Amino acid sequence: MGLLTFSINVTLDGCVDHREGIADDETHAHYTRLLEQSGAMLWGRTTYEMMEAYWPLVARGDVDAPPALRDWALALETKPKYVVSATRSDFPWTNSHHVVGELRTAVQELKDRTPRGVLVGSGKLATELDRLDLIDEYKFLIHPMITGHGPTLYQGGLPSTRRLELISAEPLSNGAVAMHYRRAG
Repeated sequence: MGLLTFSINVTLDGCVDHREGIADDETHAHYTRLLEQSGAMLWGRTTYEMMEAYWPLVARGDVDAPPALRDWALALETKPKYVVSATRSDFPWTNSHHVVGELRTAVQELKDRTPRGVLVGSGKLATELDRLDLIDEYKFLIHPMITGHGPTLYQGGLPSTRRLELISAEPLSNGAVAMHYRRAG
């Protein structure tokens, strides 16, 4: 059985707005490595649609992009992508699949059949999956900034505090820190 890992960019004040953070070659290379180590991506519909609107164009070469962004786009193109959505069922991007059925069961089955693990990269979906005790690890890229606005990490709240064990902390030259935690106990 693979692990379900929540991975997202977050500022020091908890902002997870995709327009915030350092979007440089080093950041993209970091996420490309994470993606290459995993077996699949898991997103909510909104994140999927945001990604679908841009990254396939980069992968095809329709958008001029530096090598680090193109590497990320190519890794995304081939990686299985699973989408949780109650309002959409057609996901035409290469290797995209609709998650159907009861969320807890469907995601547990996805974990069970993905030995290299699944990365979840949608804040709202991750909050719901954490409420269901399905998230095993957290890989946050903490950006050295305070934004003063949201959306924020776990904005919807959790039923109880999550105790975590630090696995690693890796500073990047751009000032961000890659934090890897596992649920304690």
